[in-house]
Amino acid sequence: MSKIIDLLQHRQWIWQGSSHAHLSSERISTGISLLDTKLQGGLPKKGMIEVQADCGIGELQIWLPYLQQDNRLIVFINPPGVVNAHQFYHLGFDHKQLLFTNTNCAIDALWAAEQCLKSRGCGNVLLWHNSLSISQAKRLQLASEQGGSTLFLFRSVCEQQFSLPVALCLQLTAQPQGIAVKVKKQRGGWPQESFILSLADYWPQLVPEQGEASNVAVFPTPVRYAK
Repeated sequence: MSKIIDLLQHRQWIWQGSSHAHLSSERISTGISLLDTKLQGGLPKKGMIEVQADCGIGELQIWLPYLQQDNRLIVFINPPGVVNAHQFYHLGFDHKQLLFTNTNCAIDALWAAEQCLKSRGCGNVLLWHNSLSISQAKRLQLASEQGGSTLFLFRSVCEQQFSLPVALCLQLTAQPQGIAVKVKKQRGGWPQESFILSLADYWPQLVPEQGEASNVAVFPTPVRYAK
């Protein structure tokens, strides 16, 4: 029986409850206090983080405070649009720290991600890839553990997606107040119900000022309707 349990733990199909106490020392703050609370102290120091989200809702914005904490390379592989490098510079990132690459072949993208993860020169790899198999996910997870790096896997939200062997899986959806975050899976912890990261609280610069509109004309009230 013990050999079976050891095998399951090695394949990361089960986790030992007594290891929960050590999780806080193996986490790095996201820079967002509410998110840290829901994630038992922050993000894993290494491993794969799956982010299920539609493009353009702020799915990259929420990770910028975390990415600023590592001075190693940050690699973007096949982002869905043109990443604003000037915005990263404005936020304090060194342009020499950023590497962007686009490939026409999915296999090439996975190969590039694997090489970067285990190189030890890349702290974080951000990969946009929807069709990832379990065996491919395990290979990338192993590469991240070997290199002491983190892989952010961005996938579109799909009802029929199967669970991947990742350290953390989050689902993000746009809300009028900000971004709704649902913790679907986390190593050493339980799933969490959806909660809101408020734009006004965490990204006030993205919230438009509620000033008086300059393009609205106020018409006088007709006499017959005046009280």
